[in-house]
Amino acid sequence: MRLLKLVPDNTNIHFLRWRVPFYVVSMVLIVASWALVMTKGLNYGVDFAGGQEIQATFTKSAEAPVSELREQVARLGYGDPVIQRFGAANEVSIRTKLPTEADGNPGAAEAISKKIVAAVKAGHPDVRIDGVSTVSGKVSGEFRKMAIYALGASMLAVAIYIWVRFEWQFGVGALFALFHDVSLTLGMFSLFQMEFSLQIIAALLALVGYSLNDTIVVYDRIREDLKKFRKMPLPELLDMSVNETLARTVMTSSALLLALIPLLFFGPESLFGMTAAITLGIFVGTYSSIYMAAPILIWLGVSSDSFVPTESAIDRQERMAREGAGRP
Repeated sequence: MRLLKLVPDNTNIHFLRWRVPFYVVSMVLIVASWALVMTKGLNYGVDFAGGQEIQATFTKSAEAPVSELREQVARLGYGDPVIQRFGAANEVSIRTKLPTEADGNPGAAEAISKKIVAAVKAGHPDVRIDGVSTVSGKVSGEFRKMAIYALGASMLAVAIYIWVRFEWQFGVGALFALFHDVSLTLGMFSLFQMEFSLQIIAALLALVGYSLNDTIVVYDRIREDLKKFRKMPLPELLDMSVNETLARTVMTSSALLLALIPLLFFGPESLFGMTAAITLGIFVGTYSSIYMAAPILIWLGVSSDSFVPTESAIDRQERMAREGAGRP
């Protein structure tokens, strides 16, 4: 029985030939992503925005009356609510911001939630309240700050690790590739206004880990080839290294997508954002390992001598002594 091969043996794709156009496209996408984040913002969940979230199920309805709920809750005077389907078609999540006077006041927050629940039950007797959660503005601010710290620390730790294991140019390349992946993912969430919660931070950290894993495989092969092919031009060597790891990269990405795509289309809505972030991350992570992490080594000055041990003064004296002793 023949094994399935998604990538033929001995591929010779000239990836580096298009490194400049792809870098330009990537830089445009990064700038556009951050422009979206700065202007349009992110649709923060209760974890990051603060407020109340009420999860409800309409037991006798096939679908939740989202538009009616939005009008009913808006009439209470707590601002425009965010109402989304949560899980099945008859399950919803109702999110509202807390008034300033209720922020940090558990009693006032509980009174508001009771008013919202009473209004929903008055219009829909079949509703079942599955849960009520409240996050104050102070706590949500702490969540946002710690999430930023977690992402920044993970990316910095990755860069330092690769710097120590390889050379500083490799650490810079890996950090730029990770910045590219995270930026494009944030841009997607800002563009489509998908809910951005603690689950998405977990997805971004998983994305950092996957992208790092793929980048290290490529970098490790580049280091080996730099030692073996000292006279080969660097662009050709990088192409060869990427082609040598291409089968492994494609198989790993395909195996992950086999699990993620069914979850993306048929999984619960509560996991849609997290699944979408990881799915996009696989594509951009694979792309950045080839077109971001590898080509940047050329511009950072990596050469065939980068992994040749430097001869110290003592080693030079010993070598000269051996050479002198061998003369007649």
